[in-house]
Amino acid sequence: MTLVEICVDDVAGARTAEAAGADRVELCADLLEGGTTPSPGMLDRTLATLTRVGLQVLVRPRGGDFVYDADEVAVMRADVRAVRALAAGAPVPVGFVLSGLTPDGRVDRAVLAALLEECGDAPTTFSRAFDEVADRRTAMDELAALGVHRVLTSGGAATAAAGADELRELATDGRVTVLAAGSVRSGNVGELLTRTGVPEVHLRAPGPTGGRPRTSPEEVAAVLAAVRAHRDAA
Repeated sequence: MTLVEICVDDVAGARTAEAAGADRVELCADLLEGGTTPSPGMLDRTLATLTRVGLQVLVRPRGGDFVYDADEVAVMRADVRAVRALAAGAPVPVGFVLSGLTPDGRVDRAVLAALLEECGDAPTTFSRAFDEVADRRTAMDELAALGVHRVLTSGGAATAAAGADELRELATDGRVTVLAAGSVRSGNVGELLTRTGVPEVHLRAPGPTGGRPRTSPEEVAAVLAAVRAHRDAA
């Protein structure tokens, strides 16, 4: 069955996603900037909340581009070590969402290799920085060679639906799991799965709560129901 990952930026969102039946959570801070590394306190309380779902922690020192200098790489390496220390003995698997591009739009293999060394055997995802690379086929080759487990992508388009043809081609590669993202919702996930065959989907699952977006248990449940309906119809 297709795995459903929910992106959250608070403890309540992680609790809601798990209770609604999600398979995995990505924890970030500052989603208005595209996501940055969550604080140790946020991670500690989220780990204390989760009992079943896997947790992927975004490691990104700032918003903006994905071209990092030596100081930023040192910060990210230290953040990975801090997360691993906090997650030691956690009841759920904890992994990392990483990035790193060169100024000419390629995967920065040196940066990524340094981060992966800190991650050890933890599951890893290359972030939507992938959608900014100049050559996605070459990037997939590089990610596979480095041992990255999955890639978060819309197929280089504004939304996963718009990038469906590219997602299908990427998913057939098989060496790196494709985690489809970009305006995935309960109303379109079934068609997206039919068109792409991706094994995993990623979404924010916001609800109409007013104020800042909060994770909606109804939307998470509806996405899971649509995924099950797609499986049963296949």
